[in-house]
Amino acid sequence: MTLAIHTESLSKRYRRHLALDDCTLAIPDGRIVGLVGPNGSGKSTLLGLASGMIAPTSGSIEVLGQRPAVSADQLARVGFVAQDAPVYSRLTVTDHLELGARLNPKWDQAFAERRIRERGLDLKQKAGSLSGGQRAQLALTVAAAKRGELLVLDEPVAALDPLARRGFMRDLLDFVDELEVSVILSSHLLGDLAQVCDHLIVLANGRVHVSGDVSDLLAVHYRITGRAGDPYRLPADAELIHTENSRDESSVIVRSTSPIPGAEAVDLEDMTLAYLTRATTTGPVGPTAAMTGADR
Repeated sequence: MTLAIHTESLSKRYRRHLALDDCTLAIPDGRIVGLVGPNGSGKSTLLGLASGMIAPTSGSIEVLGQRPAVSADQLARVGFVAQDAPVYSRLTVTDHLELGARLNPKWDQAFAERRIRERGLDLKQKAGSLSGGQRAQLALTVAAAKRGELLVLDEPVAALDPLARRGFMRDLLDFVDELEVSVILSSHLLGDLAQVCDHLIVLANGRVHVSGDVSDLLAVHYRITGRAGDPYRLPADAELIHTENSRDESSVIVRSTSPIPGAEAVDLEDMTLAYLTRATTTGPVGPTAAMTGADR
């Protein structure tokens, strides 16, 4: 199996703050990866390590089989869009494309011009006068036109309206098909991620709490609902993830490789929120208990 990102016991410390702690991941290529976690969970740190902008304190990381930013060729294989889709406000759209062509050996000018034309952007307009959605589209175009093998996107749609977000997410699906590129996308918007992502990573407290292909994860997570106070009959291998209680009803989300009669399926949003709730109410969990899917 070819891996887009592979980490072993990866950690990053900023003075006294441990931003990422003992992170082990194996992300296959060809995936759209949703990276989820509360503020301060380590998402931006992980993406910064993957793009080569920062170096790990300990452990290792490989991107497309090599250390990040180890060479100019390796840098060209990864496109990166930081938070708020930063562009150069005084440069025109044309200036951005010309700069991209100068800096990237595999630059696809025809692809870039077609995307700009399809998105209705004015080549002569300065980036500072574009709307938030237009700036995001410009930044995504520049990153994708590098013709790399991995797109790293750090909260690119956080400030966009729903219509602009939908267009941005639709483009990601097109990129995977047309450019044969892997994508790792950090976002708080679980509904958007559920539409496009086929691999999930949940980070909290700087640690991985769950990761794997979405289909595999959903196949082993269940919701069981009953009257408050009634005991649950669970398989021996079942792991309790989250419990919700009301006056008359109790609901639990569990992970189990064994079928649970009468249990309901969960969707990506419910499963993710269950892990995030557990992480923020009980603190970090050990790596063995936390990992599922590709990491187990």
